[in-house]
Amino acid sequence: MTTTCFTRPAFTSRVVPVIVLNDAAHAVPLAHALLEGGIDVMEITLRSGVALQAMEAVARAVPKMHLGAGTVTRVTEVRQVMAAGATFALSPGCTDDLVHAVREARLPFIPGVMTPSEVMRARDHGFTLMKLFPASQAGGLGMLKALGAPLPDVRFCPTGGVSVENLRDFLKLPNVAMAGGSWLTPADLVRHGDWAGITKLAREATALAAPH
Repeated sequence: MTTTCFTRPAFTSRVVPVIVLNDAAHAVPLAHALLEGGIDVMEITLRSGVALQAMEAVARAVPKMHLGAGTVTRVTEVRQVMAAGATFALSPGCTDDLVHAVREARLPFIPGVMTPSEVMRARDHGFTLMKLFPASQAGGLGMLKALGAPLPDVRFCPTGGVSVENLRDFLKLPNVAMAGGSWLTPADLVRHGDWAGITKLAREATALAAPH
C-alpha cells in the first residue's frame, strides 16, 4: 500500500461547509462570518462558475481560512485550485491520474467514496480520510454498516445530507471524523448578505460538533 501524508490539512473545525457561490463578492464576508462562528474551513465547489475567483479573494483577504476545492475531477484542475489559493482538494472519486496529480503537487486530498469497494480502493492508495459522498442520514449509516467492523485506520467526512439537526448524530458514528454540507450556508442567507445569520448557524454547528 502506498502511504501519503497529504490527506488532511491543519484546520481545526469538525464542520466543513460546502458552498456553491454565484457571486464571488460574497466569498470574503462569508469567510469572515464562518470564522466568527468558530469554523476555520470552507469548501468552495467547482460547480460554481466563480469558484476560482472566490478562492483567490478569500486567500488574499482571509488567510486564517482553510480553503477546500470541491468536486475536483480533472488533473488540470489540481494546478488551477492551487494557484487560486486552495489548501486542499476534495473529489467525488479516486482515479489513478488524479491521485498522481495531487501527490505530485503535494496538495492535501480527500477522495470521495460511495461504496465499500471505493473505500478499499482509496485505502489502498494510502488515504485515511475520505468524503462519504453523498451521505443522507440513512445512506451514510448504511454505507458504514456495509463495511462491517470499523476500519481502525480510516475516517470519513459525511457530506450532502448532513444538516444542523443531525450533525451530532453523524459525528457519533464510528469512523466519522468530521461532517459537512451546504446546509450551513443556505443560498437565501448568502444571497441577501445575512452574515449574522451565517455566524449564528456556524456557532450552533460548532457547539453540536464539539466532543462530548
